[in-house]
Amino acid sequence: MTNLETLIESVPTGIFLAGSFEDRDETFDVINPSNGSVLTTVASAGAQDAVTALDRAVEAQPGWAATPARERAEILRTTFDKLVDASETLALLMSAELGRALPDSRGEVTYGAEFFRWFSEEASRVRGDYRHSPAGNARIVEIKQPVGPTLAITPWNFPLAMGARKIAPALAAGCTIIVKPASKTPLTMLYLAKVLKEAGLPDGVLSVLPTASSSRISALLDDPRLRKLTFTGSTEVGQKLAAQAAGHSLRTSLELGGNAPFVVLEDADVDTAVEAMVTAKMRGGGQVCIAANRFLVHSSLKERFIEGCVTRLSEFRIGRATDDGVTLGPLSGEDQLEIVAGLVDDAVDRGATRHLGSLPQGLEDGFYYPATILSDIPLDAEINTTEIFGPVIAVSTFDTDEEAIAQANDTPFGLAAYVFSENLSRALNVAEAIEAGMVAVNKGALSDPAAPFGGVKESGVGREGGFEGIEEFLEAKFISLPL
Repeated sequence: MTNLETLIESVPTGIFLAGSFEDRDETFDVINPSNGSVLTTVASAGAQDAVTALDRAVEAQPGWAATPARERAEILRTTFDKLVDASETLALLMSAELGRALPDSRGEVTYGAEFFRWFSEEASRVRGDYRHSPAGNARIVEIKQPVGPTLAITPWNFPLAMGARKIAPALAAGCTIIVKPASKTPLTMLYLAKVLKEAGLPDGVLSVLPTASSSRISALLDDPRLRKLTFTGSTEVGQKLAAQAAGHSLRTSLELGGNAPFVVLEDADVDTAVEAMVTAKMRGGGQVCIAANRFLVHSSLKERFIEGCVTRLSEFRIGRATDDGVTLGPLSGEDQLEIVAGLVDDAVDRGATRHLGSLPQGLEDGFYYPATILSDIPLDAEINTTEIFGPVIAVSTFDTDEEAIAQANDTPFGLAAYVFSENLSRALNVAEAIEAGMVAVNKGALSDPAAPFGGVKESGVGREGGFEGIEEFLEAKFISLPL
């Protein structure tokens, strides 16, 4: 029996209902994207399971909110330590169910675990305010209280980090939480539930409900006892859920789609930009919400940039995600493969030039797509306006900074952006002009648990991580006192 088979047998496959793993008659398959086989089957939560989870969350809410912040913090810190200790196990598990190469999965363990350490430190720093009214007739006391029972819906592309980024601040703030993980990648979140229970999290505070039917869980948005929705996923789905949540005025945090520009200005260091491309685009095979999507390169640098990208991408080894040495695994499923292939084919059919993109023999059973570079892309190609979510570099050109800014902002989305220039003032001018919630300058790595993560326009509402992250789970209460 391989290490992977042993691992899969050890991972819980029942729903995690208010502190206990429970089997269900209805199940669904978790597919291995590397070969299309069934990894395992997972219990599918039903509508009544969702109601029961909320019942238990409501019951547990007062006690969890009253738990001293230091005690909540210790549970989060213990969870961080346990995740670090299990880093190789988690990396293998994520690569198996997502299809992402092991180096990227190891990076996610580090990133995801850090949210538990960060918010363990923030739990005891929640603060209010005390001041006199300007009219001189009252004392203003402000305290912060937990929002209350929360529903978190997470995507498949970061099976650990997207849940950690929601669970950790919710628990730190004193909120109970119900998590619906993506049906493609439920195993990592079930493993995390096991770790949190071992770390001492009281029963009822957390439920993890994988399901074959998302509507069974999202139906909780119609229950007035639920007080917050936090969602990461597509803009279309997020906006529908937000509209449903508005029926009971739920606090809502949304991290939605992106169309990140990667702007290489005339005075940029091309080698720096090419190296940053590796992180900004190829991490997770491009299946990342903040992945660079539109490569806007000054016309004088186009050829050098493309040559550099061809050289670096030719070094990637494509293969089964769990194999050592592989740096580019398959896409998450057949559906994603069809989307990426369709976008590239459409661009080429309309006249785009393809510089790289061929698949080695022997990978016919999985959902593989090669690293690909396109240039001379017609304006009417769908790839110009669609989030690619794959290892495809689509290069367009510009001649002035103003033109670059206009192209970068020519999208309804505004999650992330990347700017490259050797002149810091110039880079900052462009970064400030780009309509995005996050901008990286002369680097490809952007996410940081200690920094606010989120977008503008149709890329979302609210922020996760940083000092701001815990505020999304707190309500400010004003108490007026006489002078």
